[in-house]
Amino acid sequence: MIGRRTLLATAAAVAAVPGPLAAQPRSRDVRVGFSQDALTLDPANHRNRETQTIIRNIHDGLLTRDPAMKVVPEIAEAWRAVDARTYEFRIRQGIRFHSGDPLTAEDVAFTFNRLVKDGAMGGQTSPRKGLLGPLRDTVVVDERTVRMILAEPWPILGAMLPFQEVVNRRHVERVGQEGMQTRPDGCGPFRLAEWRRGEAVIMERFEGYYGGSTDIPPAGPAQVDRVIFRIIPENSARIAALLAGEVDIINELPPSAMRQVEASANAAVAKVNGTRTFFVALNNAKAPFTDVRVRRALNHALDKGAIISRILNNTATPLRGVMSPDAFAFNADLPEYRHDLARARALLAEAGVAEGTELVIDTTAALKEVAEAIAALLSRTGLRVRAQIWEGAVLTPMWQNPERRRERDMYLTSWGNGSLDPSDIMVPTLRTGGRGNSAGFSNAEVDRLLDAAETEPDQAKRAEMYQRAQAIVTDQAPWIFLWLPQDIYGVSKRIAGWKPQADSRINLHRVRIVG
Repeated sequence: MIGRRTLLATAAAVAAVPGPLAAQPRSRDVRVGFSQDALTLDPANHRNRETQTIIRNIHDGLLTRDPAMKVVPEIAEAWRAVDARTYEFRIRQGIRFHSGDPLTAEDVAFTFNRLVKDGAMGGQTSPRKGLLGPLRDTVVVDERTVRMILAEPWPILGAMLPFQEVVNRRHVERVGQEGMQTRPDGCGPFRLAEWRRGEAVIMERFEGYYGGSTDIPPAGPAQVDRVIFRIIPENSARIAALLAGEVDIINELPPSAMRQVEASANAAVAKVNGTRTFFVALNNAKAPFTDVRVRRALNHALDKGAIISRILNNTATPLRGVMSPDAFAFNADLPEYRHDLARARALLAEAGVAEGTELVIDTTAALKEVAEAIAALLSRTGLRVRAQIWEGAVLTPMWQNPERRRERDMYLTSWGNGSLDPSDIMVPTLRTGGRGNSAGFSNAEVDRLLDAAETEPDQAKRAEMYQRAQAIVTDQAPWIFLWLPQDIYGVSKRIAGWKPQADSRINLHRVRIVG
């Protein structure tokens, strides 16, 4: 429960905020209580979902996703594959940036070449380059048409384009690389009014907005005057602000607070299946995890249902493998590692693992409760398992580096798959040497299948390859397979025209006020 003192402290903090954030009337404002500030407002210079959520209300993309996660045109009015390595996009007429500059095919080509060309950002290479795979060049065909040229076939290009926003070439040249961090010139529904780092991102309605994707009705200018992302990292403070009517939407609502929000008079809970797979990476290069029997034993030992029920409040889907059930090529026929302590103990004994063997689960403070529950359940096998909490800035690099993780045991973590395509999660986390392959897993047949699927234009054949790869991964158990959580939000009853999306973005293009 949130006490009166917390509510009063939150209200006092809001009252103390100077300027337009406190002075303007709220009737036509939508305020989001958001867990993290943006790292930058340059669409090309981050790899962070929270940053993109903020940016996506200022900038639009060539393509976007509707609330059902279907890829639809946005700045593009149409697109097609010319051949396996060439895609053509037709740009809508009449789109203007917030500065008044018209959006042209040159801006689109500039945007994507800035993303994929080495050193194209004032000598820096975009950290988002890897999200565009083998995209080699984007060329202007005419003032409304561009072509994207790939080094090799890459059938998931369309699924990855909604993650990229179009920038104004002239504006980048005017303000330079440094200016792009804080002075965006987008063509989205809202323009930046002010960014108070660590406190709020304040946006105003852009009267000249072209309307966005016609596949997501109603197209047209934003229906509110301002959008304010208030940065409130602490869960209890975000909840207090929602219940006090100070914000209209909050992200990362803890499952334990759902009942409290539902019981309030002015807010409700909104949920959607997320796209982030949670797992415990097992150090496949270190004994005892080099023995597949040990890895299978730990999967049998964990009662996932107990954690989902008691800690996650039944807001997660248990997984038998890597993929979300909503993803393309999901293998629904994977065998299940049923909770079976006797089987787990037998496998550990066969592998020669002595009772009392000590193992450590590394994780961050945000997952402390879950890590401790997993450790307790695994300890029922006779192992002695404990959780160790680290700062994310230390933990992530440690598990990404084979030398530094050599002496580590297990890592409770997750991987997002916003494209809902296997390439976006299996290649980085399970291919030999992948940038997110914290388990150090290596399987020649999995590598072959992933490589072949990456360039296979026939979607049915791709699906078959990925399903076979998933079956091998589940059998070899490089991870303890956990769950796919729902993303949970608290939403004011004065808000309509918005619902959460599986890609975690809070798109406020169509939001309106009804109360």
